[in-house]
Amino acid sequence: MHRIVFVVVEPVFSFDLAIARMLLDSTGAYEIVVCTAEPGRVEAVGGPDVVVDHDLASAREADTCVVIGGGGREDVDPRVLAAVRAAARAGARVAAICTGVFVLAQAGLLDGRRATTHWGLTDELAHRHPAVTVVPDALYVADGPVITSAGAAACVELCLHLIRSDFGAAAAATASRLAVAAPARPGGQAQVVDTPLPDLPDSSLAATREWALRRLDTPLTLTDLAVHARVSVRTLTRRFHAETGTSPAQWLLHRRVDRARRLLETSTLSVDLVAHHSGLGTADSLRRHLVSRTGLTPSAYRTSFRPPAR
Repeated sequence: MHRIVFVVVEPVFSFDLAIARMLLDSTGAYEIVVCTAEPGRVEAVGGPDVVVDHDLASAREADTCVVIGGGGREDVDPRVLAAVRAAARAGARVAAICTGVFVLAQAGLLDGRRATTHWGLTDELAHRHPAVTVVPDALYVADGPVITSAGAAACVELCLHLIRSDFGAAAAATASRLAVAAPARPGGQAQVVDTPLPDLPDSSLAATREWALRRLDTPLTLTDLAVHARVSVRTLTRRFHAETGTSPAQWLLHRRVDRARRLLETSTLSVDLVAHHSGLGTADSLRRHLVSRTGLTPSAYRTSFRPPAR
C-alpha cells in the first residue's frame, strides 16, 4: 500500500489533520501514519489535542510525506527539518497543508519552486523565503514532487488531488462524495471567493451549473448559460467568478476533462467516443487537454488508472 506519513508540527490544526486522514483513508488504498518529534499529546488549534504515537523515524519510510501544523512559521525543530529532507532525498512526494509550507521552506525543499499557503500568509512566506516563488491566490500548487496548499477547505482539494494523481478521477470523485464535498477543483482556482448572500433565494448560479453538468456532451456557449440563468453574459461572467473563483469557460473545461478521465477509467469507449461524451469534441482535443493536466495520453492514462480485469 502507498504509505502516507503526516509529520505534525505543534500546534496542529485539528480540522486539517482530521479531514485529511478521513479523505485519504476513505480510499482504502493508503497506509496512514502520523508522527511528530516528541510522541504523545500534541497541542491542537480548533479542537481537542491529538495523541501521536510515532516518532519521526516513520518519515523515512514514506511514499508521501505531508507536513501539517501551525508551528512552522518560526524556527522549526531541526529534527523535523532533517526528517522531511530525508524523506525527499529517499524519493518521497512531499506536501504541506497551510502553514506546513514554512517547514518545507526552512528545509530548503521549496528553493526555486512555486508554492502557496493561506492568502493571509503569502506575503510573510515571500518575505521570509525569497528563494520561493509564492503563488498568492491558489488552492494548491504542485511543482514536481512538492505540493503545497492553502488552509482549511483547501486541505480537501489537496487530498483529492493526491487521490486523483494516484488512483484516478473516479477514485477522487468517490472520496468527494463520501465526504459530501464539492467535486475536485483545479489548483489554480482562487482561494477567496467573494460570494455575498443572494438578494433572492433563486439568484445563485448553482442551478445553471447543475444544468450544464447534465449537458457536458453538448456545445455550450456563454450565451446558453446566460439564457438559462436569465441574466446577461456580463452578469453571468461576473457572478460565476464570484461564486466559483473561476470563469465559466475554465469551469466547463475542468468538468469536461474530469468526465473524460472517469470514462477512460471506467468504460471501454474508444478515445473518439470519450472525447464526444465529455464535450471535448475530438480525440486530438482530448489528448491535448489530458496531457496538459496529467502528462499522459488517453491510452497511457487508461492503462495507468483502469482497474485490472477480474
